Amino acid sequence: MQRSIIEIFSSVQGEGKYVGCRQVFVRFEGCNLACRYCDTENAPGAHPHCRIERQAGSQSFYERENPLTPMQAAEEINRLLAETPHQAVSFTGGEPLLQAEFIHALRPLLAVPFFLETNGTCVPQLEEIIEDVDIISMDIKLPSVLSRPVWEEHRRFLAVARRKDLYLKMVLSAETTREEFEAAIRLIGACAPDTLLVLQPVTPFGGCVAIAPERMLAAQSFAAKRLRDVRVIPQTHRMMDQL
Repeated sequence: MQRSIIEIFSSVQGEGKYVGCRQVFVRFEGCNLACRYCDTENAPGAHPHCRIERQAGSQSFYERENPLTPMQAAEEINRLLAETPHQAVSFTGGEPLLQAEFIHALRPLLAVPFFLETNGTCVPQLEEIIEDVDIISMDIKLPSVLSRPVWEEHRRFLAVARRKDLYLKMVLSAETTREEFEAAIRLIGACAPDTLLVLQPVTPFGGCVAIAPERMLAAQSFAAKRLRDVRVIPQTHRMMDQL
């Protein structure tokens, strides 16, 4: 089994519940969605080489020819893990669940929690590797950034993901409508009302415009009346010029 990986590096988690924790990041190619604000070039086949950090936190890279086997990827991940304590290894993308078989093959090779950053739509793949994953950061995708709504996929994904340490993340922009936001809160309230929800103001990209501060606070107020724990956290790694 071999897969193309965009990059492997050590940095701090910049979003959500575990913001500030040191993690090794494994970024896969490929995604089943096309969000307007996505800032990652993840097209399959677009990366003949994997960028790998030379030393944890150095932001100096060398290249290794793609695709990699699970053993080759584990070798690089374990080297970074050995250099400084890490809270987890984060699988991101793209959509990492498209590489569920590869992640499953890595599980016995890495003695660290598995952190999954996902768009929350690949239900069969999550079911395949749910026992391999420790932490799930699930995006709630709003229709205004997609070509189609994914409410039903989210509903089914939540039913499986709640078995793990799960938190939800929703990116809000100036284009976010009141109707879609309230629909998302109703969905979460019906399926996972006690799960942490992080509202993340968009980092402008791809034509998306930043949301006004007063709208962000109004959104938090609406959600907090219906859910147990609602926080506003921006992309902190962008503020620190981290990867």
